[in-house]
Amino acid sequence: MDPTDSSGLVSLISAVAVVAGVFGVLIPMLPGLLLCWAGILVWAVFGGHGATGWAVAAAATVVLALGFGAKYLVPGRNLKRAGVSNFTLLLGGLCGIVGFFVVPVIGLVLGFVLGIFLVELARRRDGAQAWQSTKHALKAAGLSTLIELATALLMTAIWLAGVWLA
Repeated sequence: MDPTDSSGLVSLISAVAVVAGVFGVLIPMLPGLLLCWAGILVWAVFGGHGATGWAVAAAATVVLALGFGAKYLVPGRNLKRAGVSNFTLLLGGLCGIVGFFVVPVIGLVLGFVLGIFLVELARRRDGAQAWQSTKHALKAAGLSTLIELATALLMTAIWLAGVWLA
């Protein structure tokens, strides 16, 4: 790469951001989708790719918006059907954050699961029903992650097509 070629440097910085974003989807506490989108936006705005860059940025923005919506709406609808309240999820999420700091690496998941179970146990007064709610919450979290990963990969594919066309 020519050190005086700013387009190559912008593409490299964008590639690092996009790859970090895809991995960020799977690593808690990293804003994966926003990193992907920011990398694509940097490439489009500062890479000098003209209409192709703007079309890629627009397409990535639409995919980002749809992915964000689906990430919350689809699992949320499934949780409502299963009778898991938003309050339960909020407390489970807070327990997950505490768990993240108490038990590094796996504490987020452990805290989330334990938090959901304990809140549902207190609410329902039945261990079997509390465990069912916990399983529904875990499935919803997994579905949310899959939707986010698919969104990040689709945004990456759009960006790669733009790089190839530019």
